[in-house]
Amino acid sequence: MPTLRRFAIALGALWTLPNTLLGLSLGTVGLAFGAHAHWRGRELAVVFHRWPWGPGGAITFGNVILHTGDDLDSPCVTYAHRAGHAEEAPIVLADHERAHVYQYLALGPLFLPLYLLSGGISVRNRFERAADRYASTGRGWWPWSS
Repeated sequence: MPTLRRFAIALGALWTLPNTLLGLSLGTVGLAFGAHAHWRGRELAVVFHRWPWGPGGAITFGNVILHTGDDLDSPCVTYAHRAGHAEEAPIVLADHERAHVYQYLALGPLFLPLYLLSGGISVRNRFERAADRYASTGRGWWPWSS
């Protein structure tokens, strides 16, 4: 990994540290209820698998992914597909959540307010559409790109 990229990631991790601490706190509570954690370098995140709360899938807080399942590399449908807006091929959940990690690294403490103002967990949310785009193509994780 080039030095400049490492520096940018370290700076982003510091910038989003409050979000990461929230994720680590939630993940740690989940450990008492059967969750387990490990580092995933590709996602630049600590992943808590079998996190016991939520409707299924995953949620990201900074450099932490809380995942209700066992395998983050599992296929899932896009938000647009789930809402019936488009017929799209399945994506990999890890790729979708990695896009959110990148978004957090760039936006830090601004991520959560901007995410909520964009519609929360829904097909209308530009952050979710960007994460689906990234998971489908490997490009376009920034929520304001087309």
